[in-house]
Amino acid sequence: QVQLVESGGGLVQAGGSLRLSCAASERTVSIYIMGWFRQAPGKQRELIAQIRWNAGNTLYADSVKDRFTISRESAKNTMYLQMNSLKPEDTAVYYCGAVRLRVPQTYTYDYWGQGTQVTVSS
Repeated sequence: QVQLVESGGGLVQAGGSLRLSCAASERTVSIYIMGWFRQAPGKQRELIAQIRWNAGNTLYADSVKDRFTISRESAKNTMYLQMNSLKPEDTAVYYCGAVRLRVPQTYTYDYWGQGTQVTVSS
């Protein structure tokens, strides 16, 4: 069972930056994909960025493309989300998740962090 712990959330003014981290409790050799989700009050949780752990391929939602960057550091079992040019509409609880390697491979997220609050003031 992989445990994920997010950190780095907080309060920032519009136009500012934050970097979120997601640390996995064990070596990520069993991980296929990791991703960042967010959930704003009254809205569904949405996938905003994901990365294939070994290959490094990335995918972004249109709402964050060109502003957010997902990356990973395998040696530290850690994924990051660099968020620039933040907007008030980016305010949400941000979660990291992971899809474990399996045969046949699916894309269902198996593991979740506890979430970290990001608040962007106007």
